[in-house]
Amino acid sequence: MGFSQDGVDFAASDGAREQVDFLIIGAGIAGLRAAIQLAEAGTVLVITKEELAESNTAYAQGGIAVAMGGDEDVALHLEDTVAAGDGLVNREAAAVLVEQGPKRVQELLTWGTDFDREHGELMLTREAAHSRNRILHAQGDATGREIALSLLRHVRQIPAIRIMEWTTGIDLLTEGGRIVGATLLDGEGGLLTVYADAVLIASGGAGQVYSDTTNPAVTTGDGIAMAYRAGAAVSDMEFYQFHPTAFSAPGAPRFLLSEALRGEGAYLVNAAGERFMHRYHPLLELAPRDVVARAITHEGMDGPVYLDMRHVQKDLRQRFPGISSFLAQHHLDLNRDLIPVRPAAHYLMGGIRTDVHGRTSLPGLYAAGEAACTGVHGANRLASNSLLEGLVFGAAAADAMIADHTVPVPHKVQLTSVPSPNGSTHDASIERWIQELRDVMWKYAGLLRDAAGLEAAERAIAALGATMPRGLSRRAIEAHNLHTIASTIVASAIGRRESRGAHFRNDFPRKDAEARHSILQNGTLSFTQ
Repeated sequence: MGFSQDGVDFAASDGAREQVDFLIIGAGIAGLRAAIQLAEAGTVLVITKEELAESNTAYAQGGIAVAMGGDEDVALHLEDTVAAGDGLVNREAAAVLVEQGPKRVQELLTWGTDFDREHGELMLTREAAHSRNRILHAQGDATGREIALSLLRHVRQIPAIRIMEWTTGIDLLTEGGRIVGATLLDGEGGLLTVYADAVLIASGGAGQVYSDTTNPAVTTGDGIAMAYRAGAAVSDMEFYQFHPTAFSAPGAPRFLLSEALRGEGAYLVNAAGERFMHRYHPLLELAPRDVVARAITHEGMDGPVYLDMRHVQKDLRQRFPGISSFLAQHHLDLNRDLIPVRPAAHYLMGGIRTDVHGRTSLPGLYAAGEAACTGVHGANRLASNSLLEGLVFGAAAADAMIADHTVPVPHKVQLTSVPSPNGSTHDASIERWIQELRDVMWKYAGLLRDAAGLEAAERAIAALGATMPRGLSRRAIEAHNLHTIASTIVASAIGRRESRGAHFRNDFPRKDAEARHSILQNGTLSFTQ
């Protein structure tokens, strides 16, 4: 096929080629919102690894945080976001988020998004670390799915937008230091080279790098890994948020049990049936996620930890239909039973380093949503700010892409680091390799860290690199990307010799006086304010 590990002249390569104005990798909330805007300025191709409904957006239960109550509400939302981020929030980015949020949510309402209402008014609830009720929901616990469907309905009415499902990004194309497109693997195993004036990475997070995660199987960090291999800076990769309450039962998936359960009054109780959050934070069950996750981990050393809603006088099957349906499969009921929980990898605060307009360190490359790091979440994301982030910064990145629109003509380009197609590893071997990587990350680079464990992870990841699955199957590409993500997380975590937000080191339990962001680029780690 003409490809190698070291690069390729695509003028001589096999596979189809095409040109668009804008290429978007990822079809969650950030990618779709950007596509709507970009269609006003040119042709848009959106790719997604599976069907359109399979994204972190569609799995988001808890809701979307937005300050719909005027200037005072906006100001409080800003302060709550900054406080949750444990000293590391980029205040400029947070201000953009909360100030633009109401406008972007109003667009969703105009496009037909059906948020829950009470007596005709939008129903607002509260979640952890919010100072007031400002969380919108749809169908109780299907907010992300409702937003995704409303965006899709709108996107499908726009002729300039084309969507390719079952398409995997392999790597970005560079010319003279500029990103000019990407190579893709279609659902039938065919290679496609797409040239574009601008590429937006909106591919979501990387929860599958951990053995325990609330994320769907598609979240293998592809876009972040592609950008890093192309030479883009990534930032704050050590800050992975572990959701405190994932379902915990032998053989069962780590199904997310939304923050909204605690917002409705759920208690956390230990194996002795005692509430324990008073020992860890004055906000009790509504403390920031990192605090609650570590508290559950500590209490769980002596036996199971449970969510207890037996005292809540509501029909919880009606309030949380999706969660209730899942629990019913395990013969559990929120109104009747204690629900076993444990933390699981949930959300990456770090990602491709961008400004508040989505511009990365590489010309022609932009990023938005969970794949990006504006610093808006700092060291610990405020509950339900993620869907809002996708809306706001998806639109902002589109504005920047349009403003920078130049339509260059690509010539000789290079593939940054594609897995070699020479030989192919059997699927079962790939799965074993990936599971070993995920186990290493959970054991040594998870919720609680120290130098010995992180260094053990670094050695194990290096050893796994020597046996990297080969070939151009989707799963081999995902293995390659997960290895890149694991390497960046561990390198950044080793370098951060403090505890802050979601990054907790037993050997450095205190927080540094100066808050600094980590930056990793071309294998070199640095820190900056």
